[in-house]
Amino acid sequence: MKYISILGSTGSIGTQTLEVVREHADRLKVCAITGNNNIRLLKEQILEFEPELCSVMSEEKASELRKMLPADCRTEITSGMEGLVQAAEFGKSEIIVTAISGMIGLKPTVAAIKKHKKIALANKETLVTGGSYIMELAEKYNAPILPVDSEHSAIFQCLMANDYKAVNKILLTASGGPFRGRDTEYLKNVTVEDALKHPNWSMGKKITIDSATLMNKGLEVIEAKFLFDIEPEQIEVLVHPQSIIHSGVEFVDHSTIAQLGLPDMRVPIQFALFYPERTDNSYKSLSLTDIGTLTFEKPDMEVFKCLRLAFDALKAGGTMPAVLNASNEVCVDLFLNKKISFLDIGNINEQVMLKHSPVKIDSIETITEAEEWTRRIIKDMPD
Repeated sequence: MKYISILGSTGSIGTQTLEVVREHADRLKVCAITGNNNIRLLKEQILEFEPELCSVMSEEKASELRKMLPADCRTEITSGMEGLVQAAEFGKSEIIVTAISGMIGLKPTVAAIKKHKKIALANKETLVTGGSYIMELAEKYNAPILPVDSEHSAIFQCLMANDYKAVNKILLTASGGPFRGRDTEYLKNVTVEDALKHPNWSMGKKITIDSATLMNKGLEVIEAKFLFDIEPEQIEVLVHPQSIIHSGVEFVDHSTIAQLGLPDMRVPIQFALFYPERTDNSYKSLSLTDIGTLTFEKPDMEVFKCLRLAFDALKAGGTMPAVLNASNEVCVDLFLNKKISFLDIGNINEQVMLKHSPVKIDSIETITEAEEWTRRIIKDMPD
């Protein structure tokens, strides 16, 4: 039996992780879960999976949840960042699924690393903002980091039994999002509703907007650099609308290995939970004859400047990726609340980066200071 904690159990990755747990109920047990505001779903998860701990960010929501549960429920309800860290450090848990969205996932992930937990990483902001600092910490505390993102899981699988030093380049695939092939003139008028219509994946609002701007792919570029210890120049982004090839690796002998599968996040989640073992399941098999055609395009990094900015942030180094990530979080929230336009997301991100002088990251405090600086800069910008 493997014991797991899920940080962000009510989100897209969290709920799909619980589907994997249902599929393998004889081998997986949930010890701790965390959520934000969806306490009705948390209640259902508590009653079904009987975790020992559940943390809610708001104490008010935590209090409501306690009242909703039956008197004989044994799940301890905690709240705030303290509760989030408690779930990450939970003694019985062997694997921590970091499915929480945003920079809020950084502190509990670091806490889990320091407790020597295995990290099933779905919170890309951890490596985007922390980079080498996080990877060095994971090595120091012998805490393996296993990628859950389908693209990074694909790369990880392609590298199995191969020497990382033999990598020529990584091929990071992208669906292209809902605006693939569109120009800047078209993007001037897109709405929030338009941007939330992803053609292949069902995800939370923030990551869906990031997919529309290609910022999600940019964040994955940054994450890949640190996960696989490669240079930005060794990462090639390919737009692949069918989302069947999840990514690949070209080696120095010019042999390329790719990982294929239907767009189903349960597969990389299951792989991370059971690694290094491959386990059967009831999910649908890939039929290449049904798919018929696989196509590839170069991304337009002038129209979708967020992807270019990610490469620029990597080259600048230090706190620049953290600043780009924080700026993007603010901008996506402003766009979702219809306070800025779709194109403003990339434009503001670029303006913020131009104002920042990056410094080396040697602690969580360095990252949080960069985030706070970014939020102040955007707040002080003229409308």
